[in-house]
Amino acid sequence: MKSFAYHQPSEIPDAAKLLISIEDSKLVAGGMTLIPTLKQRLASPVALVDLSKLPNLNGITDQGATITIGAMTPHAVVAASKLVQTKIPGLAALASMIGDPAVRSRGTIGGSVANNDPAADYPAGVLGLGATIVTSTREIAADKFFLGLFETALEPGEIITAIRFPVPLKAGYAKFKAPASRYALVGVFVAKFADGVRVAVTGAGPGVFRVPPMEAALSANFDPSAVAVIKIDTEGLTSDIHAEADYRAHLVTVMAKRAIDAALS
Repeated sequence: MKSFAYHQPSEIPDAAKLLISIEDSKLVAGGMTLIPTLKQRLASPVALVDLSKLPNLNGITDQGATITIGAMTPHAVVAASKLVQTKIPGLAALASMIGDPAVRSRGTIGGSVANNDPAADYPAGVLGLGATIVTSTREIAADKFFLGLFETALEPGEIITAIRFPVPLKAGYAKFKAPASRYALVGVFVAKFADGVRVAVTGAGPGVFRVPPMEAALSANFDPSAVAVIKIDTEGLTSDIHAEADYRAHLVTVMAKRAIDAALS
């Protein structure tokens, strides 16, 4: 690991200013991706900007039809939250499946969403629930936030401060995880709202994506049988040492059925 400057600002504007003024600086939240990347010398930023001292970025609040989760809230807190378990149990279940206890204690929802790893769990929950990403400068709808492999709509100096989730009628998440990393080979989040159903998939491709045929089928009949015959096109899906594209395509349907079962239980 190469040497770098370390900053721990106490105000969001100061953190944003550091990011813009120091070329090749990086934000650090929980550090679950960044620190291993630094240790392996896959990245060599000249400065780290630590968000841990910024105020009002940690915690979960209830607004009735929505719940808001601060960007620095650890996965373990989301998983254990009685509010999340009651209002969006599928999201609490998703948080409980991330990594191991150490990762869940240190990793943050904002860090995961900003990093946008193609096999991370939270992007599926954020997109599946149609959440709103609140930043230091604006609000971004989930459908416009995730742009591709490790790519998001965040601008230079823009910092995620919270994520606002609409409360669905039902929601569930299921994933087939890699044994070592516990990342999703395929993870599917399903959310039912009064105006329809959203289905979001992580792990299967270069970024999280929705499945319109499944959404249409489930909007008509919210039952695992509704998606059982839906086949996922392998074009654009990932093939690697863990699984080929056709296997991942098969897993999307299997995990969707399990997510619906979880939502109905």
